[in-house]
Amino acid sequence: MSELNFRRQVDDCQPYIAGETEAAVLKKYHLESVVKLGSNENPYGPYTNARAALQESLQYLNRYPEDDYVDLIATIAAKNGLTSQNVALGGGAGNVIETTSRLFLDAGDEVLIATPTYRLYREVSLLMGASVKEVPVRSDFTADFEAFKAAITPKTKLIWLCNPNNPTGVVNDPQELTRFIDEVGDHVWIVLDEAYADFIQAGQRAQLTDKLEQKKLVIIRTFSKYYGLAGARVGYILARQKVISAYDTITEPFCVNRSGLFAARASLLLDQAEASEIKEKILQQKQRVVNELAQLEVETVPSQANFIFVKLPGKIAAGQIAAQLMAQGVIVRECGAWGYPQYLRITIGKAAENQRLITELKQLLRVKVKEQ
Repeated sequence: MSELNFRRQVDDCQPYIAGETEAAVLKKYHLESVVKLGSNENPYGPYTNARAALQESLQYLNRYPEDDYVDLIATIAAKNGLTSQNVALGGGAGNVIETTSRLFLDAGDEVLIATPTYRLYREVSLLMGASVKEVPVRSDFTADFEAFKAAITPKTKLIWLCNPNNPTGVVNDPQELTRFIDEVGDHVWIVLDEAYADFIQAGQRAQLTDKLEQKKLVIIRTFSKYYGLAGARVGYILARQKVISAYDTITEPFCVNRSGLFAARASLLLDQAEASEIKEKILQQKQRVVNELAQLEVETVPSQANFIFVKLPGKIAAGQIAAQLMAQGVIVRECGAWGYPQYLRITIGKAAENQRLITELKQLLRVKVKEQ
């Protein structure tokens, strides 16, 4: 057979491993119900007006969504005190991240990422022929900005930052993050992924849109998490006008579906109060889960997202526990792929879902502790 002749950088990349699906777990273990707490989804969305907008959009699905692009971009711009020339859309944050890598990176460039962090940054950078340098987080899991600065070389083109970080849920102090951007953003592009930023508690989120024109800074956000529209696939980028113009040149035309555009705009304009109420409910449930886990001697890293990063007691392997939880119908994410084999990442679900997690985990840990 002749060679397939893939792009040579494909061999440097590793496939993205998504969380297990409910349907697959139901079938595999012959279960009647499954609690999915492995993909950082919002269990309460879509919200009231977004659902109505999704229904309304169906009658227009035979047409390309030209005007709807314009409307959503204008709404996002207004909400952020920007102009429409500062906003571009993508099919979820993942699509925006991939397009951003194509926009900035050439073969031979160098990028910096924290470790651990969202794996897609590494793969899209490698695919463009860039080299990836990993900068370990501090002992409290915050990004080590001094180490980032020390790692910059003449080849460094871009730094990927995730705040709150995935898989840890940790944020950096807003003043520290702002200072880092001020010091570095004249020389190296900083791409700040704020997929979970709407869950950050008041006063702990850096406000950075006023730096888009002054610094080499772009901000990526999504409607998947806070607004519960993961299946609608709507993300966006905020940047200076020349960046947006170039981004729009290289991205796929109409890369967001019309239903997603309708739902996202309704979320921004009409569902803010409901979204805020749900945020408080998620934060309350998060604290409840943290308290329950503490009773089981499970350590939780302080999180400003809709998920938690937890360390199991003793030398218990998270992969084993995750597999056993799955067999009982509870899906969580084990973090061995990030280099943390004793850690789980757990999405905060509804009250009954969280209770099922705690009940099953309590039974499993009781057996494991006896075995040790």
